[in-house]
Amino acid sequence: MSYVGPEPDGFDDFYPDGDPGRKGGGRRFRGRPVLVGIAVLVPTALAAWLVWQVVSGPRDSGPSRMLPGGAASTSAAGTPSAPDAKEPSASPSKSAPSKTPSKPAASKTSSNPAGGGSGPLKGKVVVIDPGHNPGNFQHTADINRKVNVGNASKECDTTGTSTNAGYTEAQFTLDVSRRLRTILEQQGATVKLTQDGDRSWGPCVDERARIGNQAKADAAISLHADGSAAGNRGFHVILPASVHAGGADTRRIVAPSRDLGERVAGKFLQVTGEPPSNYIGGGTGLDTRSDLGGLNLSSVPKVFLECGNMRDTQDAGRLTSGAWRQKAAQGISEGIVSFLRG
Repeated sequence: MSYVGPEPDGFDDFYPDGDPGRKGGGRRFRGRPVLVGIAVLVPTALAAWLVWQVVSGPRDSGPSRMLPGGAASTSAAGTPSAPDAKEPSASPSKSAPSKTPSKPAASKTSSNPAGGGSGPLKGKVVVIDPGHNPGNFQHTADINRKVNVGNASKECDTTGTSTNAGYTEAQFTLDVSRRLRTILEQQGATVKLTQDGDRSWGPCVDERARIGNQAKADAAISLHADGSAAGNRGFHVILPASVHAGGADTRRIVAPSRDLGERVAGKFLQVTGEPPSNYIGGGTGLDTRSDLGGLNLSSVPKVFLECGNMRDTQDAGRLTSGAWRQKAAQGISEGIVSFLRG
């Protein structure tokens, strides 16, 4: 599906034109909002704290903090939805599901040779996980296969969502991931993508986690865009809960992942102007979940970022803009750099 309107920066040439399919009705979140205690502050003190949070971002010392927005945002507006729990829609009639599962491409990660050079992030490894895959809708039999995520069985992967005009989440995540890779590599980091348009579907959620683990990533992030009801808007960062079951053990990464998530959220807000979600996280922009395979099976600090709601007109206008996607990549990179440099 073509992009909505011309893009001034040329990044859209990364994507094929075909109809990647659409998912109707949004997604349902099964997670619970982060329970964050908020002290009752006088207006002057609250305003000062909000400015400090946006400009400075989270630090290593001291207790975890909320993002600004808790006092002004409307929370619990409608039913949330989940990135890892997006139910695959039926593939379009012109493309029947594959009867024989397609063997994934030999190269399951992508790394630009330009990475790992000089710069403040020299020696650091970052794994970027572009949520879903533009070809998933053609491989419903493959992506519906169950995989073990430690405390449950989940679908291998899902199709993701799209804007009402047909711009898909998979296109969005791959574009922002490539932009983010370029920025991080320019600062000396070695960057790996879990998929770079080099495979016809997937990878499965357990493999996405494994790629980060095997790379011994200093930080990993999975990029998504939500598909909730119109009027629900804003971003949120999903943090791993403490899970110790089966092959999952997140106990050692819970604290550093929260630090990473808070820094990414603060910088994302500052650079993009996208507000914290008004329907998940109680205005904090943070949500903790125990049902996502990409987090449960990670042994390195990792978070999910839902950059906005594709089914809300205002958010969709941003998500389909190449200039805004560049801001998104910049904001995410600044959060990651803040985390890696401490």
